[in-house]
Amino acid sequence: MDRLWSPWRLEYVTGTKPDTGCVFCDAPRPPHPDSLIVYEHKTCYVILNLYPYNNGHLLVVPYRHTGSLASLTSEELHEMADLQALSEKALVEAYSPHGINVGVNLGKPAGAGVLEHVHAHLVPRWNGDTNFMTVVGTTRVLPEDLRQSAARLKPIFAKLGDAR
Repeated sequence: MDRLWSPWRLEYVTGTKPDTGCVFCDAPRPPHPDSLIVYEHKTCYVILNLYPYNNGHLLVVPYRHTGSLASLTSEELHEMADLQALSEKALVEAYSPHGINVGVNLGKPAGAGVLEHVHAHLVPRWNGDTNFMTVVGTTRVLPEDLRQSAARLKPIFAKLGDAR
């Protein structure tokens, strides 16, 4: 029998992670070695999801702590859209996905895990990526460690971001 080890998920699935504040406001910034931020801009940044659905699962997050799209400034809203487009390009170059889910979950009934800090998800998808592990075993198979994903994406964002 094969075993899939994902020890970073234990706090998430057991609900034992201490609530110490906002995960997005408190996210370690580069050059901190634990930073999952792959790109920073003026009002928003791009970070790998700590609990991804697939490798390369990105979040576009405004620096300002606010809970809705309607509360964003025009500059923040436009930059979020620009960074989603940049993230699409980076994911295509890094992972060659067959598709990408893009979305914002506003409110608990809509699936928001972090209610108080709005953010957009970009999830790379491949034909046939939903298998029995996800459907029956409620387990995700992620072949790449988050640090490897960050190392793969950071230089691509740096190149694409400079070309804007």
